[in-house]
Amino acid sequence: MADYIYVDNSNLYIEGRRVSAVAQRLAVDIHEAMRDGILDQGYTISFGKLHEFLTGNDLPKIKRAALFGSRPPPNDSIWKHAERAGFELHLEDRNVRNKEKKIDTGIATLITKDAFKHGSPKDDLFVLVAGDADYVPTIKALQEDGFKVEVVFWNHAARELKEVASRFVSLDLHLEHLRI
Repeated sequence: MADYIYVDNSNLYIEGRRVSAVAQRLAVDIHEAMRDGILDQGYTISFGKLHEFLTGNDLPKIKRAALFGSRPPPNDSIWKHAERAGFELHLEDRNVRNKEKKIDTGIATLITKDAFKHGSPKDDLFVLVAGDADYVPTIKALQEDGFKVEVVFWNHAARELKEVASRFVSLDLHLEHLRI
C-alpha cells in the first residue's frame, strides 16, 4: 500500500476504542462516545495486523514504517510488540502534567524530511495514520511538491484532513480484523 508510513499510536488507539464502543453498543454513535468519553476498554489493535494492513505485505518496497507514541514505564512491553511487527519506534516523554507532547510535530517533521531528502513524487506514496487537522498544512505542502499523501484512520477523522488527502481509507470496516 505505501512506501512511507507514519502512525500516531495514541490517536489511533483511543479513537479505535471509541469506534469499538459504538460497535459494542456502549454508545449510540461516535458523537456520543466522544462527548461522553465512552471507550471500549477491551479493544486493542494488533501491531502485526496493522503493519500488514498498511504495507500490504510488500515489505521490500517499504522504506519506513514509523510508529510514534509516549515512552512507557520500564516494565511495559507494548513497544516491543510494535518493533517485532516491523515498526520503527519514535518515543517521547510525557510532560509534567502526564500529557503526550511532540507526537504531531515529530510526525510532521519526519514525513517532510523523508519526502524532501529521500522521496520521489512520482514513485513514492506517503501514508499518515492519524485523524486530526493539525496535519493539513504538512499534507498540503507535500502535495504542492507533487507527493501523494493518503490518510488511513477511523471514519470520524477531521473533515478537512480527509478532504486534503490524496485518498482517505477508513479503518471502521476493519475494526474487528485489527483487534488482538
